[in-house]
Amino acid sequence: MSPKRIEPFIPLLSLLFALVAGSLIIAATGSDPLAVWQKMARSTFSSGYGSGQVLFRATTLIFTGLAVALPFKLRLFNIGGEGQLLMGAFAAALSGIALPAGTPALIAVPVLMLAAMAAGGAWGLLAGWLKVSYGVNEVISTIMLNFIALGLVGYLLTNHFAIPSTVHTAEIANGGILPGFDQLFGLNWHSPANLSLFIALGVTAGAAILLYRSRYGYAMIASGLNPDAARHAGIATNRHILGAMALGGAMAGLAASNLVLGYKHWYEAGLTSGVGFIGIAVALLAGANPLWIILSALLFAWLDYGGLAVNTMVPKDIFMMVQAIAILSIISFPAIFRTGLKKR
Repeated sequence: MSPKRIEPFIPLLSLLFALVAGSLIIAATGSDPLAVWQKMARSTFSSGYGSGQVLFRATTLIFTGLAVALPFKLRLFNIGGEGQLLMGAFAAALSGIALPAGTPALIAVPVLMLAAMAAGGAWGLLAGWLKVSYGVNEVISTIMLNFIALGLVGYLLTNHFAIPSTVHTAEIANGGILPGFDQLFGLNWHSPANLSLFIALGVTAGAAILLYRSRYGYAMIASGLNPDAARHAGIATNRHILGAMALGGAMAGLAASNLVLGYKHWYEAGLTSGVGFIGIAVALLAGANPLWIILSALLFAWLDYGGLAVNTMVPKDIFMMVQAIAILSIISFPAIFRTGLKKR
């Protein structure tokens, strides 16, 4: 079998390998793997609260997964989702505080979302500009920009915008708050799942149309596959690098619609909790395909919340290992298969 025929099955094989490896690790701790997986499933899917927690966590991961997937089409590795989300969430919170109290939702929500996208997009664009202008590798620049964003936001929060004796800003205007599922659908889940899930699904569909059904998307993908050929064909590859990094940053920033507008209604220290980095894993497992990112985000959200649900049986760290093994497998399996086929 040729590597090209195996390639579509790499994510599934990687996931199965990670689950088997995780089961072996659980067994090594003295617990029954089947009982652990069953309790994880019951704790999440048999209760409204558990299901809502998975949907809430998946919403943020969809955005941060897209932040990696869009630049990846140009062979750009955006490691800066965490910093871009930080900037977007902080900008959304400050914009929400600045809005007049009576601002209607039809104005407040788009304004806050645009502020988040602009801040995250600008942070991603900065990395793209460094690459285009000075040849700075985007992996290095986005990692460093994560630290700069963390320090900058931390300083501004602590010294200027935090409510005294707290680590969070004031609450955003009421018009900027997105309703939760309980309010939208008359449920009794008591979970943080909110309207931003549908925003995430709409943005994902838009990203898929942009990539696979538009001239701009065709030019983006062509620039990533063969930059020299794309330039000879008249495609402005540098412009697409800037655009892809800005789009990626905007997607990460837009995750603020879930964390700030839908959940906390303010910005607080530690709000992002590393979801920008998990978005890298989400995008890799999905093969950078926007539509597959939805399923990938749901899986990682389930592992994240499910690990908490069975924390009395096994350490939650095991499920972080499962996530890491899945990503290592995705990276390693193609090379392993190619080497094995060559030897044959």
